[in-house]
Parts: sequence; C-alpha cells; structure tokens
Amino acid sequence: MASLVNGTSKPRAGKHHFVYPNFNLQGKVYIVTGAGRGLGLCIAEAMTEAGAEVHCLDRLPEPYPDFIETQELAEKSHIGSLHYHHVDVRNSKFLNDTINKIASREHRLDGLVAAAGVQQVTEAIDYAPEDVTRMMDINYTGVFMTAQAVARRMIELNNHGSIILVASMSGLIANKGLNSVVYNSSKAAVIQLAKNLAMEWGPKGIRVNSLSPGHIITPMVQKNFEEVPGLKETWEKENMLGRLAHPEEFTGAAIFMLSEASSFMTGSSLVIDGGHTAW
Repeated sequence: MASLVNGTSKPRAGKHHFVYPNFNLQGKVYIVTGAGRGLGLCIAEAMTEAGAEVHCLDRLPEPYPDFIETQELAEKSHIGSLHYHHVDVRNSKFLNDTINKIASREHRLDGLVAAAGVQQVTEAIDYAPEDVTRMMDINYTGVFMTAQAVARRMIELNNHGSIILVASMSGLIANKGLNSVVYNSSKAAVIQLAKNLAMEWGPKGIRVNSLSPGHIITPMVQKNFEEVPGLKETWEKENMLGRLAHPEEFTGAAIFMLSEASSFMTGSSLVIDGGHTAW
C-alpha cells in the first residue's frame, strides 16, 4: 500500500513481507468495481501490495492516467497484479460474462469490493423518475448484481472468501449542506443489503460486510465543492478531526475485511468517518 506523503502517493521501499500473516492476500483473486480512479483504485492498489490479483471493473472505456500509473507501480513494486475491464454494472449479462472469465483464469475467485457509485446533487422536489432510476440502477441494483455474480462463481468453485459493499456514512445521516437524497437512500439500501446477503451466504463460506466511509477528498466530492460554495468548510466543522479523509485512509480497513484477519466478521457495517456520526 502506498504511503501518503504531503497528500501524494509514494511507494515504500524494502522487501515485501507480512508482519501479521493473516493480512496476506497472496495468490487470491478479487474483483473491484468503480476502480478506474478514486477510492476504488486506491483500495485495489493496496490489495496488490498485499499480494492479490485484482481485476478492476469500471464503465470508463479507457482507464484514467491514474490507473495506468498505479498498474505500472504494481508491476514493478508489488506482489500482486492489477487488471482493467470496461464494464457497466447495469449490463448484467456482460457483467456476469466478465466475472466468469476472470474466475476461470485461475479457477478461483476470493471476493469483491463493490465501490461503483454515482451522485447527483438535486433538490428533492425537482428529481425526475429517470434520475432516481439511473442512480439506483448503479448504486444499488448494480452492487447487488455484482455481488450475486461473484458469489455464484465462488459457490460453484467452493471458494470461501469475503465481499465488501462500499456504502457511506451518508446511508446513516443527512449530509449537512448537500441535497443528495437519492444517493443517501441508495447507500442506506447497500448497508441493509450486506446484512441480508451475509445471512444467506454465511453457511456457504462467504462473508459480506459494508464499509461506510465519511467524507473523502475524491473527484466526486471535489465536484460537490464546486457546486456548493462553502461545503468543504461546513463538512470540516462537522468532523471531530476537523478535516476530510484521503482515500488511502480506508485501505487498511479493506485489507482487514477481505483477509483472514476478519474471519469472524460478517453482516457488519464498519463506519470510518472521523467521528462525524458520533456527536
């Protein structure tokens, strides 16, 4: 996992080793959606350093330069590997076909990080039905169908493992200063989805948890700051640490949730929000 130095990602030098071996993902195969950039890509990078073969699914026809740089870094310095697939999670048939091909490479699939999501800042009274449908198709249905496709292959291969659904603290609260009712509702649905999938798939050896980050400085959030003047300052004041998060600050939690270090954890919602929801 890259360390954060003055807000930039910098690889650490030295030999690869695992101080606590339960965090080792070496030899395992995972899928990460929404990993073209932002939080999904940052988590995927950390997974390659922990040893995983990571397949990134994103709706961008070509990955952002950030992805190419991360892929090159993984090839040179990490134990695992990073791969890109152009997939829109709303296309269930193509999604399933892609996941089946990935699982067939090594005849294994160890889990998923479902991080694909979109946001729309709109007054609730102005939402059109098609806007609601579009967001829920990606943020909820797409997450569900991706988890289903991954779990189906894991069960067929008798491959136990872990699934992380990336929700948000926005699924627990209303975000002061930002009107995004559908996004928040979709994340609440994802939190509930994880609990129910955990119940159904636990006996089959598949753990399912949700990860609920607080406000992170990502391209999506930067766009919010452009749309709503003063929003960054508002959110910083609402946080017990007086600042917003960087994507790198969630990678440790993701590795923990995917690895044997969390072997008795399922049906949980892990909230990492700088104390925002603890007031």
